Amino acid sequence: MLGSESKSESQRRGRSAVSVARHPRPPELADATLEDIMDTYVARYRDRVPDWEAFEDAKIEGFRRAQHRFIGAGGSGKHGDPNAIPARAHTLSIMYVEPGQGNAAHTHEVEETFFVLKGLLDVFVEDETGRRLETRLGPWECITCPPGVIHGYDNVSLEPVWFQVMLGRGQPETMGYADKDLYERRGDHLKDE
Repeated sequence: MLGSESKSESQRRGRSAVSVARHPRPPELADATLEDIMDTYVARYRDRVPDWEAFEDAKIEGFRRAQHRFIGAGGSGKHGDPNAIPARAHTLSIMYVEPGQGNAAHTHEVEETFFVLKGLLDVFVEDETGRRLETRLGPWECITCPPGVIHGYDNVSLEPVWFQVMLGRGQPETMGYADKDLYERRGDHLKDE
Protein backbone atom coordinates (compact mmCIF):
# COMPACT_ATOMS: atom_id res chain seq x y z
CA MET A 1 0.00 0.00 0.00
CA LEU A 2 1.45 3.36 -1.06
CA GLY A 3 2.39 5.66 1.84
CA SER A 4 2.36 3.05 4.55
CA GLU A 5 5.10 0.87 6.00
CA SER A 6 4.88 -2.59 7.40
CA LYS A 7 5.81 -3.07 11.05
CA SER A 8 9.15 -4.62 10.06
CA GLU A 9 9.96 -1.63 7.78
CA SER A 10 9.22 0.82 10.63
CA GLN A 11 11.35 -1.19 13.05
CA ARG A 12 14.15 -1.51 10.53
CA ARG A 13 14.24 2.29 10.20
CA GLY A 14 14.43 2.69 13.97
CA ARG A 15 10.82 3.77 14.38
CA SER A 16 8.37 2.12 16.70
CA ALA A 17 4.79 1.51 15.63
CA VAL A 18 3.70 4.17 18.15
CA SER A 19 5.76 7.26 18.88
CA VAL A 20 6.10 8.49 22.45
CA ALA A 21 7.18 12.06 23.24
CA ARG A 22 9.67 11.71 26.10
CA HIS A 23 9.55 15.43 26.92
CA PRO A 24 6.48 17.63 27.35
CA ARG A 25 5.65 20.35 24.85
CA PRO A 26 5.71 23.92 26.11
CA PRO A 27 2.25 25.12 27.20
CA GLU A 28 1.70 27.24 24.06
CA LEU A 29 2.18 24.12 21.88
CA ALA A 30 0.24 21.65 24.00
CA ASP A 31 -2.69 21.54 21.57
CA ALA A 32 -0.86 22.49 18.36
CA THR A 33 -1.31 20.20 15.39
CA LEU A 34 1.68 18.95 13.41
CA GLU A 35 0.50 21.23 10.59
CA ASP A 36 0.57 24.23 12.97
CA ILE A 37 4.09 23.30 14.06
CA MET A 38 5.35 22.95 10.48
CA ASP A 39 3.70 26.25 9.47
CA THR A 40 5.22 28.13 12.41
CA TYR A 41 8.65 26.53 12.76
CA VAL A 42 9.90 26.24 9.16
CA ALA A 43 11.62 29.24 7.56
CA ARG A 44 12.82 29.32 3.97
CA TYR A 45 15.43 31.65 2.54
CA ARG A 46 13.15 32.61 -0.36
CA ASP A 47 10.73 34.10 2.20
CA ARG A 48 13.34 36.15 4.11
CA VAL A 49 13.48 39.88 3.48
CA PRO A 50 16.99 41.33 3.80
CA ASP A 51 16.98 44.08 6.45
CA TRP A 52 19.66 46.65 5.61
CA GLU A 53 18.62 48.72 8.67
CA ALA A 54 18.61 45.92 11.24
CA PHE A 55 21.21 47.65 13.42
CA GLU A 56 21.94 51.28 14.26
CA ASP A 57 25.54 51.06 12.99
CA ALA A 58 24.32 49.67 9.64
CA LYS A 59 23.47 53.27 8.67
CA ILE A 60 27.19 54.10 8.62
CA GLU A 61 29.43 53.45 5.60
CA GLY A 62 31.80 50.61 6.49
CA PHE A 63 29.16 48.88 8.63
CA ARG A 64 26.45 48.25 6.02
CA ARG A 65 25.08 44.72 5.97
CA ALA A 66 21.82 42.82 5.56
CA GLN A 67 20.29 40.58 8.21
CA HIS A 68 18.03 37.72 7.09
CA ARG A 69 16.08 36.69 10.21
CA PHE A 70 15.21 33.01 10.55
CA ILE A 71 14.73 32.47 14.31
CA GLY A 72 14.00 35.57 16.35
CA ALA A 73 15.58 38.97 15.81
CA GLY A 74 19.14 38.42 16.99
CA GLY A 75 20.78 41.58 18.33
CA SER A 76 18.66 43.85 16.12
CA GLY A 77 15.93 44.30 18.73
CA LYS A 78 13.25 43.72 16.08
CA HIS A 79 11.58 41.02 18.14
CA GLY A 80 8.14 41.47 16.56
CA ASP A 81 9.12 40.25 13.08
CA PRO A 82 6.14 38.08 12.02
CA ASN A 83 8.23 36.32 9.35
CA ALA A 84 10.78 34.92 11.81
CA ILE A 85 10.31 31.68 13.70
CA PRO A 86 9.48 32.54 17.32
CA ALA A 87 12.70 32.32 19.33
CA ARG A 88 12.90 30.41 22.57
CA ALA A 89 16.49 29.71 23.68
CA HIS A 90 18.50 31.19 20.79
CA THR A 91 18.29 33.23 17.60
CA LEU A 92 19.55 32.48 14.12
CA SER A 93 20.16 34.92 11.28
CA ILE A 94 22.10 34.89 8.04
CA MET A 95 24.21 37.97 7.38
CA TYR A 96 25.24 39.23 3.96
CA VAL A 97 28.25 41.56 3.99
CA GLU A 98 29.78 43.19 0.93
CA PRO A 99 33.54 43.79 0.61
CA GLY A 100 34.69 46.79 2.66
CA GLN A 101 31.85 46.46 5.17
CA GLY A 102 31.60 44.94 8.65
CA ASN A 103 30.15 45.93 12.00
CA ALA A 104 31.12 48.12 14.93
CA ALA A 105 32.92 46.64 17.94
CA HIS A 106 30.29 45.54 20.44
CA THR A 107 29.31 43.15 23.22
CA HIS A 108 26.25 41.11 24.12
CA GLU A 109 24.92 39.83 27.42
CA VAL A 110 24.97 36.32 25.91
CA GLU A 111 27.35 34.44 23.65
CA GLU A 112 27.28 35.14 19.92
CA THR A 113 28.47 32.74 17.23
CA PHE A 114 29.53 33.60 13.67
CA PHE A 115 29.62 30.56 11.34
CA VAL A 116 30.86 31.30 7.80
CA LEU A 117 28.90 29.68 4.98
CA LYS A 118 30.49 31.33 1.93
CA GLY A 119 33.35 33.79 1.58
CA LEU A 120 35.96 35.09 4.02
CA LEU A 121 35.30 36.95 7.26
CA ASP A 122 37.91 38.70 9.42
CA VAL A 123 36.76 38.53 13.04
CA PHE A 124 38.25 40.21 16.07
CA VAL A 125 38.16 40.28 19.83
CA GLU A 126 39.30 43.35 21.71
CA ASP A 127 39.95 44.39 25.30
CA GLU A 128 39.15 47.71 26.96
CA THR A 129 42.70 48.99 26.36
CA GLY A 130 42.14 48.71 22.59
CA ARG A 131 44.30 45.61 22.16
CA ARG A 132 42.80 43.58 19.33
CA LEU A 133 43.39 40.06 18.01
CA GLU A 134 42.10 39.14 14.56
CA THR A 135 41.73 35.97 12.56
CA ARG A 136 40.25 35.11 9.19
CA LEU A 137 37.45 32.56 8.94
CA GLY A 138 36.56 30.69 5.76
CA PRO A 139 33.63 28.45 4.88
CA TRP A 140 32.58 26.06 7.65
CA GLU A 141 34.66 27.87 10.30
CA CYS A 142 33.30 29.76 13.30
CA ILE A 143 33.98 31.84 16.37
CA THR A 144 31.89 32.02 19.52
CA CYS A 145 32.22 35.28 21.41
CA PRO A 146 31.54 34.93 25.16
CA PRO A 147 29.26 37.43 26.93
CA GLY A 148 30.92 40.77 27.66
CA VAL A 149 33.86 40.24 25.25
CA ILE A 150 34.22 43.09 22.73
CA HIS A 151 34.10 41.63 19.23
CA GLY A 152 33.11 42.24 15.63
CA TYR A 153 33.97 41.50 12.01
CA ASP A 154 35.05 42.99 8.70
CA ASN A 155 34.92 41.76 5.13
CA VAL A 156 38.29 42.82 3.69
CA SER A 157 38.11 40.28 0.85
CA LEU A 158 37.05 40.95 -2.75
CA GLU A 159 33.84 38.89 -2.52
CA PRO A 160 30.66 39.11 -0.42
CA VAL A 161 30.49 36.89 2.65
CA TRP A 162 27.47 34.96 3.93
CA PHE A 163 27.50 33.74 7.52
CA GLN A 164 25.20 32.46 10.19
CA VAL A 165 24.82 34.37 13.46
CA MET A 166 23.40 32.81 16.61
CA LEU A 167 22.76 34.52 19.94
CA GLY A 168 22.19 32.50 23.10
CA ARG A 169 18.86 34.00 24.18
CA GLY A 170 15.49 34.17 22.46
CA GLN A 171 15.23 37.94 22.87
CA PRO A 172 18.70 39.36 23.45
CA GLU A 173 19.29 43.05 24.06
CA THR A 174 20.33 45.27 21.16
CA MET A 175 24.05 45.47 20.49
CA GLY A 176 26.20 46.96 23.24
CA TYR A 177 28.44 49.12 21.05
CA ALA A 178 31.91 49.89 22.42
CA ASP A 179 31.64 53.39 20.89
CA LYS A 180 29.85 55.73 23.34
CA ASP A 181 27.86 57.66 20.71
CA LEU A 182 26.69 54.48 18.95
CA TYR A 183 25.79 52.94 22.31
CA GLU A 184 23.63 55.95 23.20
CA ARG A 185 21.81 55.62 19.83
CA ARG A 186 21.67 51.81 19.81
CA GLY A 187 17.85 51.70 19.70
CA ASP A 188 17.24 54.59 17.31
CA HIS A 189 16.73 52.25 14.34
CA LEU A 190 13.71 50.79 16.18
CA LYS A 191 11.84 54.10 16.48
CA ASP A 192 10.39 53.82 12.99
CA GLU A 193 9.19 50.24 13.55
